[in-house]
Amino acid sequence: MNVKNFLVAGIVGGIVDFLLGWVFYGMLFKDIYPETPDMKLEFIFLGCLTFGLLMSYIFTKWAGITNAMTGLTAGVVIGILYGLSTNFFMYSNRPINVQNFMIDLVISIIIGGAVGAVVALVNGKMK
Repeated sequence: MNVKNFLVAGIVGGIVDFLLGWVFYGMLFKDIYPETPDMKLEFIFLGCLTFGLLMSYIFTKWAGITNAMTGLTAGVVIGILYGLSTNFFMYSNRPINVQNFMIDLVISIIIGGAVGAVVALVNGKMK
């Protein structure tokens, strides 16, 4: 595995995740996902960075994904699974809101696809 590709693509993917999360959760759907007084932006960024690095590791180490379209497709699949997983955990201890569940799932799919495309594109350009 090319460590430089892994790190650069993962960091870029994490930044894309963070920025898209800000657009979706911080601007477009801020009524559904309101900011809380104890919100820690640095931990949100670290979570996004971790997601970018996970995607980059999968693409670089195991799958060899280096073009945007394949990255988009793989990212959508990962986004579906990630979105389902996080929503199932989130609603395990509160009343389920099907509309919010579906909105968050769609957001996860879009972000997953975008991060996947960018990570693959960066990996491909650095070959």
